[in-house]
Amino acid sequence: QVQLVESGGGLVQAGGSLRLSCAASGRTFMLDGMGWFRRTPGKEREFVANIRLNSGITYYVESVKGRFTISRDNAKNTLYLQMNSLKPEDTAIYYCAAAKGYSSVASDRVYDYWGQGTQVTVSS
Repeated sequence: QVQLVESGGGLVQAGGSLRLSCAASGRTFMLDGMGWFRRTPGKEREFVANIRLNSGITYYVESVKGRFTISRDNAKNTLYLQMNSLKPEDTAIYYCAAAKGYSSVASDRVYDYWGQGTQVTVSS
């Protein structure tokens, strides 16, 4: 089993920045990749970004490219999401997720473990 705990959410003005963290514990050696998803009321959970833990290869949804950066510190078993130039439409609950193996990084069905979520609110 793997446990994931997010932190770093909050309220920020449009144009501002936040950094989310996700601390992983347990059998983290099983993991192949980790990602961030977000959900707003009435909408499906949306893929945001993914990183392969060994290679460091990253993937992003088009709407955050150039503004968000996903990274990981394997020694600390921690995943990050640096969010810059935030927009009101980025307001959502952000979830950290981890997968033991997958082919489609943007599908939430391939992720095996999930955090509890952290709220990000961007005011206009």
